[in-house]
Amino acid sequence: MAVSERQRAEELLERAETLVPLLRANAREAERAGRVAPQCLQAIAEAGVFKMTAPIEAGGYQLPVATQVDVLAALGRGCGSTSWVCAVYSVGIWLAGNFSDEVQEEVFAQPDVRITVVGAPTGRLTRIGAGTYRLNGRWAFNTGCIDGHYAIAGAFREGGPDGDGEDDAVLAIVPYGHLQLAGDWDVSGLAATGSRTVTADDVPLTDDQLWPMAEASSGVRRSARHCDDPYWRTIIGPFITANSAGTPLGLAQAALEHYLDGLNPPRPMTLTSYSDRGQAPITHLQVGEAAMAVEAAAFHARRCAEAVDAHCASGEPYAMLERARIRSDVGRVTGLARSAAHLLWQGSGASAISREHPIQRIVRDIDALAQHAVMNPDTNIELYGRVLCGLEPHTEAL
Repeated sequence: MAVSERQRAEELLERAETLVPLLRANAREAERAGRVAPQCLQAIAEAGVFKMTAPIEAGGYQLPVATQVDVLAALGRGCGSTSWVCAVYSVGIWLAGNFSDEVQEEVFAQPDVRITVVGAPTGRLTRIGAGTYRLNGRWAFNTGCIDGHYAIAGAFREGGPDGDGEDDAVLAIVPYGHLQLAGDWDVSGLAATGSRTVTADDVPLTDDQLWPMAEASSGVRRSARHCDDPYWRTIIGPFITANSAGTPLGLAQAALEHYLDGLNPPRPMTLTSYSDRGQAPITHLQVGEAAMAVEAAAFHARRCAEAVDAHCASGEPYAMLERARIRSDVGRVTGLARSAAHLLWQGSGASAISREHPIQRIVRDIDALAQHAVMNPDTNIELYGRVLCGLEPHTEAL
């Protein structure tokens, strides 16, 4: 009997939730090592997470964004860095499903393929013949590169598609065997993402390995087999943005879980008359405020994911206001998650500055995530207000 999409989603989420103890047990060592723990990566693969956005004909699940958010939130409850790496891989795998069918045959022949994404066009494609190029460039903050099989990287193509026009921006899919990784990842948060700088030095590429950004942002696909499927034809901005909401949501949920777990066994609140800090009104206020923030974050994560899924199902175009709201939803998720994590960390006492305490790592991870241009609460919400006021958006990343 064929397994339904709902069954696949429920089973994958259940398997992801069983990974939380393993991810938590390895989170500190992963941070020290600057990469996802190998045993966690293997368990994630066995759970089927890397199949989440892969094409069905390649053995994937092709699941909706709402499920992606739920799965990534579950992983985020265990380790924020691991969740973020899986978020990037899931986006990279989905993007690969939009390249030519010939490229897909090669890419998805790799079991549980892992694909990173750095869309900023900081590379350069020099034309060396009809449909052939040499790629040079460097891309910073390449999340998941240590364990990646392919990278999707932005570059400017010399002469455009015909060779005699203006340069155009493209996405290039490149095997990691042709790339070099710098040892430049030394950061305060999301340390286990291993987001190093990646360099290309005269890497040979063909037209099949390129996808013009103008096509990617307008819903034009290179894949013949996916060209009529709205799951693949939807524009990339909202899909990628909404997918990103899972990690901050999971981090906030983890902070609340760790805080509540810390109330047992009872212990006193230093320099007060409370022998059990769980009996203190300030604790009740902090828990209530944090829980409401987490619940509100879950609402915004669900709203933006369901909006994207509706378009993936119908193939209908987005209104600009809707695209701006999706960005603002993700900004709000990140901001609420950050507020909840900081509140719970501050309420955890001096012991919470210890590297052994999970909440301090959650705080650093969510602070790092809030610096990401797609996640930043202030610029995302400003964008929404700008569009509400009838102005054009100040970004093309929508």
